[in-house]
Amino acid sequence: MRHRLLLSIVLAALALPAAAAAYPWPIKPFDRQHPVRGNFGDPRTVFVADVSNNGIEGPGSFTFHQGVDIAAPDGTPIYAIADGRIHYEGAATLNLVTRGATTFQYFHIVSVVGEGQRVIARQTVLGYVQAPYGHVHITEIRRGHVVNPLQRGHLMPYADHTRPTVARILVENQNGIVQTPRGLCGKVQLVADAFDTPPMRVPGKFDGLPVAPALVTWTISRNAKVVIKTRVAADFRHRLPPNSRFWDVYARGTYQNDTRFGRAQYASTPGRYLFLLAPRFDTKTLRNGSYLVTVRATDVRGNTGTR
Repeated sequence: MRHRLLLSIVLAALALPAAAAAYPWPIKPFDRQHPVRGNFGDPRTVFVADVSNNGIEGPGSFTFHQGVDIAAPDGTPIYAIADGRIHYEGAATLNLVTRGATTFQYFHIVSVVGEGQRVIARQTVLGYVQAPYGHVHITEIRRGHVVNPLQRGHLMPYADHTRPTVARILVENQNGIVQTPRGLCGKVQLVADAFDTPPMRVPGKFDGLPVAPALVTWTISRNAKVVIKTRVAADFRHRLPPNSRFWDVYARGTYQNDTRFGRAQYASTPGRYLFLLAPRFDTKTLRNGSYLVTVRATDVRGNTGTR
């Protein structure tokens, strides 16, 4: 009976779902946190027209950042973070395909490995940080979906004790003109200017530049009673929306760090991250009176800033 009981316990343990396997940093020291200058979900904006031609309202390339940018000097050795095989995606892009359901993509790498080569975690040098980028980008793909490398149980060690900032809440009319929050009537657009601060100082021109929070939510209350329950404006904690929904998450006026308009790139310029809370909020759905809009921005470790 004792042997049967032990066997039952072992079988029950084997039936548990497998947890995501943590992996080290791709540069030495592997078990020490490195500065991250670009977060999962950051806006990536390249506007066709220049600023003087109202490029910020015009067409361009608008995508969510699908990984993390780990700051490192040009020429820094980059290592495999898992055992697997290498496949080329481009001149400076590698795929590290593991035996499981995970693929890691490396961008901005001067590679020194061959197509199909077997590599070993922490041992095989895949290449070096490509100049002049000053970072290596890592994308984690699990079962066909990009996932946030900074969530628990993935890129380790990682700690964050900074609080995101909700700088302001904007109310705009349907023409994008900012309105005074007193005396609103009809349909308006609610927007939050929110950002996070990297937990480690980033060297070089990206020092002090913002990154995106992992979660932005909002509520409306009156006399301390919630009249509109928590709604989610953005959620990058685990996965990303499709790029086709970029302007459903971010509001016009958003642009990335080191932003580009036409042929000009504005080096060291901090990005502006405007989150679209409600594109057409009808104030007539509420009774006349004073209301409080509360926005919360939260990072992947649960630190929260509120306005």
